[in-house]
Amino acid sequence: MATIKPGGLGIKTRLFQVIFESDTRLAKGFDIFLALLIFLSVGIILLDSVPEYHARFGELFYVVEWGITLLFTLELALRIYCLEKPKLYLKSFYGVIDVLAVLPTWLALLFPGAQTLVVVRLLRTLRLFRVLEMMTVVGEGRLLMDALIRSRHQILLFLFAVLMVVTIFSSLLYLIEPAEAGFTSIPKSIYWGIVTLTTVGYGDITPVTALGQFISMMIMLTGYSIIALPVGVFSAEVIRALRAERYSDEACPGCGKHRHEIDAKYCKYCGTWLDEETPEPVE
Repeated sequence: MATIKPGGLGIKTRLFQVIFESDTRLAKGFDIFLALLIFLSVGIILLDSVPEYHARFGELFYVVEWGITLLFTLELALRIYCLEKPKLYLKSFYGVIDVLAVLPTWLALLFPGAQTLVVVRLLRTLRLFRVLEMMTVVGEGRLLMDALIRSRHQILLFLFAVLMVVTIFSSLLYLIEPAEAGFTSIPKSIYWGIVTLTTVGYGDITPVTALGQFISMMIMLTGYSIIALPVGVFSAEVIRALRAERYSDEACPGCGKHRHEIDAKYCKYCGTWLDEETPEPVE
């Protein structure tokens, strides 16, 4: 939210410092207080779904949840009020989450049961990273996300290949097995194939012929043998990203070798000064 600015001096600037920043005790206390309210709200929704607790404390849960929702609604209004460009905030990740955090309870007035969606408020606790000075964790999360994006083609190709294998085996089972075994259609057989390949095995559809059981064993063994492939691809991209962050691609002007650390001043192979844009310091 570096581009978000307060809408003016005075009270708006003060509200902005408390609500959007975390460099003061009051701002940190505000974020921690919000996090506690979020956990309390989500806990209430979870407990209210238990019939015994709902029968005993349903009215109390209802009142507390509405109280928390009103506080969150007031907080959202203050966020919008103190900003120079509220639309910019509402389009951001945190802005969307803040809006979604108050919508379920209000929607419950029109659609009963919608209040269970307040569990989305847990996403607001991401602000605790800022309060607890854990932004490095967020940086590591971005690194993993970048690695996942870079390996998306290999993973999609892997999933497509697996889907083809499942479709072929499932079609065979549809031809081999009787309908009484549960293989009433090819889509139903594909459901069985995916469940078998992932070794989940619900048991609601099982082959009864010897050939069908043999194919089932082959699918299960295939699942065990290929499950590590996407993990290996993803791990390789993570390692490549870590190396890219640590090492520079520029060659040494003296010996032409690569793989120097980014903050290195001299070549580790020949001792040549690496920064060609600045003169080498003279001792």
